[in-house]
Order: sequence, then C-alpha cells, then structure tokens
Amino acid sequence: MPHKNLSAEQIEKFRRDGYLVVENAVNAEQLDALQREFVGWVDESRAYTEGYGETVDGRPRFDLESGHTDSQPALRRVNSPAEVSPAYDDAMRNSAMTGFVADLIGPNVKFHHSKINSKLPGAKTEVKYHQDYPFTPHSNDDIVTALLMVDEVTAENGPLEVVPGSHLGPIHEIWQDGVFTGAVAGEIEKDAMANAVTCTGPAGAVCLMHTRLLHGSAPNRSEASRTLYICVYSAEDAVPLTPNPVPSTQEGEIVSGTATGRIRCTANEVARPELPKQASFFFQQERG
Repeated sequence: MPHKNLSAEQIEKFRRDGYLVVENAVNAEQLDALQREFVGWVDESRAYTEGYGETVDGRPRFDLESGHTDSQPALRRVNSPAEVSPAYDDAMRNSAMTGFVADLIGPNVKFHHSKINSKLPGAKTEVKYHQDYPFTPHSNDDIVTALLMVDEVTAENGPLEVVPGSHLGPIHEIWQDGVFTGAVAGEIEKDAMANAVTCTGPAGAVCLMHTRLLHGSAPNRSEASRTLYICVYSAEDAVPLTPNPVPSTQEGEIVSGTATGRIRCTANEVARPELPKQASFFFQQERG
C-alpha cells in the first residue's frame, strides 16, 4: 500500500465535515485500467435487456436501468467489481485511496464491499438522501465510503451531494410506514437538500465519506458519463452486525495493518436493514 499522506488539516476537515475530496487517489495507469474495464462492461451490457451475471448470493452482478437498450445503454451498477476485475481489485487495495482511509480510521483497516454506481448520458438514475450506516451497521462507526471518480465529476453530471457535519447528528430511519425505502423521510430530505454541497473533481479524485453522512445525488443532466467506484472500508475492530448487502469472497480482508482479533463497540441504535432481493438498492428506493 502506498505511503499515507493526508495532512493534519485534511484529517481535521474530515472529522469536522464528514467528507473530504482528495485528488490523485489512483495513478494514471490504474485510472486508465479502470476506465477501459468499465467501457468494456458497458459494451457488453448492450446485449442484455435485464440484469445479468451473478454474485455470491445469486443476485445479478450487472444492474440495468429501466429503458436500457443496445443503442442507449444504461448500466447503472456493477456489484463487487473488485471480485472479478484485477484492475478494480488493485485500486481497492494498492492505491493511495487505501492509504488515505488508513489515515482516517487506521492503522488497521479491512475491506467490506465494493460497487460501481454509474450515470451514463441520458440515464435517469438519482439517489435519494440516506446515510450508509443503516444499510451496514457495525459495532462501531469507524467506516469510510471511498467514492473514486472514474470520470470527471461536474455540477451537471449528477455529482454526490453531501450535508457537511451531518455525521455528527442522529442516525435517520430508512424505513418509512413499514416499507424499507432506503431513504430518509421527506421532511429530512428537504432540509438536507437545502444544506447540501456538491462533491466534484477530476477523474482519479476520491471523496472520502463518513458512514453517517447524509448524502444523495440528482440525475445526470449532461452528455458526459459519471462513474463512481465505491469501496467501503472499516476499522479492523468494527464488526458487521447484519449481512453484507454486497457480499463477496473478499469481505473482511485486511488492506492495511494487521488483524488484532479485537471488537470495539460504541452505542448506536438502528433498525435492521432489509437485504436487497434484486440487483441493487435502487429497486428499494424506487419502491419507496
């Protein structure tokens, strides 16, 4: 793993705001490999009309948005790409991104899951506001979602929107009226949208996000694709309390430091999440 190099000021910003954008999280060769792999997957998706491939729990690995066609592909999710792609595996464990995470929650860090969320030109996918922790509760909340920008992310192509400091506040319910919507209640989302800021950056940058940070994103309104490679890491002593919504053969692998065999607990209360039965949580949010 490359040498960790976040400054004290960057670490303090993350602790205060709950997120941090850092450029050059992967090198040029790694970025090129990630981009080429994803372009290949998009081309492959043209031959399909519904989700395809298979993950370890039997759900589709590749998730297609409604309206996907061979001429207008709308591949919006790849589940656990690190499990099937050497390029994505390498970026997950051998990039500066991994070192940044270790600066924030290390020295001992383990891998939880990976996925790609993409908004291709013409796609309508949006992400309703939520926090990640209620989807993946652990014994403590030293968990970082690293959103690597495989494409340049602009204000027009559906960037991540975050509410600074919201990780220090309450954990919001993502069950609404007995339905697991994967999203906060309407009045909370309205307030979040009024206080959100966008996270943009060049390809190769990463947004490091605390698991309790409120966030969402709007549809892509441009002709440029917006693809994020999302890796979730936890402190080694944070133990999952519910099954992984994106399970893989790599879950729990140490990517920085060593295994201590310790369990650290902090006080939290959260409703048990509903595991996705289809390719991704987008179906749960759409149902909501």
